[in-house]
Amino acid sequence: MAKESFDKEIQFLRMLVLTSGAFSRQQFAERLGISVHTFDKTIRRLKEVVSSLHQQLLKEQSRELSETLHYRYYESNDPLLLFLYRAKSVKESEGQRISLLIAAMNSQALTVTELMDMCCGKLSSELPIPDEKTIRSDLKYLEETGVIKKEPGPRPYRYRIQDDLIRCLSDDERLDLYDFVDVMANTQIPSVQGYLLRDGIKKQLLRNQLDQQAVEPFLYKYHYYSRILDEAHLFKLLHAIRNRRSVRFLYFSPKSEKSYSSQNTNPLFERDPAGKVHKTLPLKIVYDHQYGRWYLLSHGREGIRKYRMEGITQMVEEDKSVDEATYEAMATALTAHIRHSWLIDTGKPVTVRARFYNPEGSESNFVKERVILQGQWGHIVQEDVHSFLYEITVNGTTEIKPWLRSFGSSCEVLEPVQLRQEMIAEWKELQSYYESV
Repeated sequence: MAKESFDKEIQFLRMLVLTSGAFSRQQFAERLGISVHTFDKTIRRLKEVVSSLHQQLLKEQSRELSETLHYRYYESNDPLLLFLYRAKSVKESEGQRISLLIAAMNSQALTVTELMDMCCGKLSSELPIPDEKTIRSDLKYLEETGVIKKEPGPRPYRYRIQDDLIRCLSDDERLDLYDFVDVMANTQIPSVQGYLLRDGIKKQLLRNQLDQQAVEPFLYKYHYYSRILDEAHLFKLLHAIRNRRSVRFLYFSPKSEKSYSSQNTNPLFERDPAGKVHKTLPLKIVYDHQYGRWYLLSHGREGIRKYRMEGITQMVEEDKSVDEATYEAMATALTAHIRHSWLIDTGKPVTVRARFYNPEGSESNFVKERVILQGQWGHIVQEDVHSFLYEITVNGTTEIKPWLRSFGSSCEVLEPVQLRQEMIAEWKELQSYYESV
């Protein structure tokens, strides 16, 4: 698989969404750490993918890529990472070969030799002829991802499409299954695999001539594109955690001027990458639902490390595993460090006290309901008709501050004094923006 291309396109699409076309070609390329030529080549590739997915856009090739990506704004099967998964980010030969293998196994179970003969006969003459090792590698990949299954019996083994679940269900049962997967994929995390399952069931339903409207009863509007894009790393990291293995990657911090750096494959154009290579042992993955961000908590030479997953590129899993006792000790130490973290902060514990004011003239106290729902392990220590006092001990105030600020005039921070002064300064700054000109 073309892993570097996949990493590059993830960062490319993230910047496209965040900047909304505000950058010039040169600025975009500099930010990504690639040449303008590579930028143009990537744009052309992504436009080709859009055209292949939406044939009706072929007459509108002059449209901006950002517009074509939002062609069906409410269609939940078009988050950007799924867009890349559909593009496969594989070489042309890989894409054609895998498509032929799947098509051949759809109607009958075949051996490796039969599949190799079929590929040799049907592949484009411009593409290289695959050998047995290549075909076996493709079959292993398809088996690991659950697309095909090995039939029981003596050698030579036969492989077929794994679609027993879909085939044994009636149309009504498939619709019920589709609705369930549709809701879960759009409301739970992680969701990319759910989107892929949703698409597979949808195609099967449409093959049976079901009404398109019956297949799409719900509409969704998704806001956190970065969260979907970061799920490309999520499953690799979960695999490393299960196997207690370290990972190595090139990391770009949120403060870095660049978010990507291409691999130096041409010695004439070698340059130092803007990111930094890290080797670390993944311990825990945390999702921030407020900002739609994934974080990796791990153990490195300096102790506990924290990484924003959007800055991770070129990730490789090490072969050697850490022994179970050592790994458990590291995981226990991490749990102790983040016991009072609002999210992942490992600073010194501090007690935060805030007064929340009940809404006037409202039948329901939505302020209190929200505090109880989102306030984690904090608790209400005092209450009267007009307000209540909320108290919580957290590791530092950086992460809890946006939550407190989101209540506006319904929240008054009392302690610690430094946090109260910071909040006063921020509200004064906001007030200055609205002064008369």
